[in-house]
Amino acid sequence: MIYQGIAFFLLVAFYTFYIAKLVIQKKQSIKTNQMGMGNKSKKVLVIERIMSIATVLVIVAEVASIFLVKHYLPLPVRIAGLVLGASGVLFFALATVTMKSSWRVGIPEEKTTLVTDGIYAWSRNPAFVGFDLMYAGICLMFFNIPLFLISLWAAVMLHLQILQEEVHMEKMCGAEYREYRARTMRYLGRKKAK
Repeated sequence: MIYQGIAFFLLVAFYTFYIAKLVIQKKQSIKTNQMGMGNKSKKVLVIERIMSIATVLVIVAEVASIFLVKHYLPLPVRIAGLVLGASGVLFFALATVTMKSSWRVGIPEEKTTLVTDGIYAWSRNPAFVGFDLMYAGICLMFFNIPLFLISLWAAVMLHLQILQEEVHMEKMCGAEYREYRARTMRYLGRKKAK
């Protein structure tokens, strides 16, 4: 029962940061949610729309798993899941705060500032790392095949979104982005200077 409460709290905390950031930026007249809309290529729109579906379905699967699935994984695995989930909340919170007004959901039509400090000095995609850590954490705490498959699908869609965003960032920021990409890894870590 304690793991159910902690896991649900982690999900609520995670998505509270997400929704709060949307609301704060809306009050600043910033169109944050640009997922699956706008003047983008068909490929970009399709991936964004499928990713949107996957990320909503994973929430449903996570909540259902927390409250309906009997856990059977050993305690150390469940504790590892808790740590991963909490790390996911931390990564996502730091990403949204550090990104300031440049944070967008989906590829933006307008040019935003390239953020390379804070957690972005260690990951080019810390918000996506946060999602992946949350997915992995809930899977380890409340493992079941449907949750695992939906989480895997959502993680793959997030990766495809990252690949699209990298192309967009290079077009928008050019050499500045290439230099950033040369020193900071896609998911986590710094590259050695050559």
